[in-house]
Amino acid sequence: QVQLVESGGGLVQAGGSLRLSCAASGLTFSSRVMGWFRRAPGNEREFVAAISGSDGSPYYADSVKGRFTISRDNVENTVYLQMNSLKPEDTAVYYCAAGPSSVMFTHKDASRNYDHWGQGTQVTVSS
Repeated sequence: QVQLVESGGGLVQAGGSLRLSCAASGLTFSSRVMGWFRRAPGNEREFVAAISGSDGSPYYADSVKGRFTISRDNVENTVYLQMNSLKPEDTAVYYCAAGPSSVMFTHKDASRNYDHWGQGTQVTVSS
């Protein structure tokens, strides 16, 4: 059974930083594309970042480029999202997702291409 468990969310002031973690089990982690998505109240779920399994190539939404960094540890089966210079508009529930390796060659920002999801972790940025 595949499990993705996020942690690291919380309340932070604007300009601050948080590091999210997602521990994966029940899948061949190193072969999976791992992604982070988020959903703010009243909004649809949106793509944040993705990272390939083979070479760790990252891909970011324009809204977080230069502020967020995605990384992974294929020994610990964990993917991370380092979030710096946080803004109130970053407030959302953040979800970890796993997809097949082919995702990196298609629409890596489309949630439909990911087949396993975590339960989410709340990030709140105060102004």
